[in-house]
Amino acid sequence: MSHVRPRMLAPALVLLAVFATVRPAPAQDPRLVEARREGKVVWHTALALDSAQRLATRFEQTHPGIKVEVHRSGSERILQRIMQELSAGIKNADVVNTSDTGHYVFFKRKGLLARYTPAGADRLSPLFRDADGMAWGWRAFPLVIPYNTKQVAAADAPRTRKDPLDPRWKDKLVIAHPGYAGSVITQILALANLYGWEYWAQLAQNRPMLVQSIHDPGRTVVSGERAAGVNGADYGLLWTERRKASPVAAVYPRDGVVLVFSPTAIMSFAPHPNAARLFTDFIFTREIQQVMAEAEGLYAAHLEVTYPPDRPKLGELKVPTVDPEEIERRTEEVKKRFAELFGA
Repeated sequence: MSHVRPRMLAPALVLLAVFATVRPAPAQDPRLVEARREGKVVWHTALALDSAQRLATRFEQTHPGIKVEVHRSGSERILQRIMQELSAGIKNADVVNTSDTGHYVFFKRKGLLARYTPAGADRLSPLFRDADGMAWGWRAFPLVIPYNTKQVAAADAPRTRKDPLDPRWKDKLVIAHPGYAGSVITQILALANLYGWEYWAQLAQNRPMLVQSIHDPGRTVVSGERAAGVNGADYGLLWTERRKASPVAAVYPRDGVVLVFSPTAIMSFAPHPNAARLFTDFIFTREIQQVMAEAEGLYAAHLEVTYPPDRPKLGELKVPTVDPEEIERRTEEVKKRFAELFGA
């Protein structure tokens, strides 16, 4: 992935400038008539709320007559809600985007995904493509170690995933919960595979503060409530706060940066299928993928997206991988062990 831009614009200006170039769907597209008849698309997403609302607003502006009903929550809560609704005979979800790749293994096995290839899929990175044409990687983000620069000198900041195990970090850490944030399940398995469950047992002895969302560690570190985070999504809040000269920095651990892929899919029972297809095409356009990379700090699926010069190239990072089928198979084990070790 190339770094070609000489400087970063303020995120809000980037959003306005790039979103302004997104073109409406062609008037001759027969799906547009049907989508307007449907009236809306129901989108369940783990994307940061502000980012999701901005994207939804632009879709509505470029597709008049089609509303986006945004349901933003943690990945695990999204799965729980959809399955609870289905058990009650409610088929409400159109497009689902979570940060737990295991969910899509589960959805496929249950026959809950519709096969759909986004327009321009030939320009999407192979890392983000789905061989079955069902769940497509839409975005990806690294889990970093955020720290408060007023409390921790750069020379003293954790540089590896094992550094926070040192007793000097006792009562100074914060961690997101795998019962809410699906990306944490990926991280727990990646590090358990590298270092064994003893890693998490030792970390628990330092009594990290437990929070819900993967964005909460960043908020907690920025506020100074904790000095450093065991995890933090390096996009959205963390990304923008560092550009506002907030007292926060982020470490990409030398022994492995967990990269979380966040797929999107159309549900097989989608009540607004035409609107769902138009929305899926929209979020995979180069223009939208570009703004997600520039203003939000995400890695994008589109091969033509360029990145800010201070964004590490994926090829430069040591990325431990976890197979989606393993994530799906071991999710309940992860939640159970985490609760036993961390007390919640």
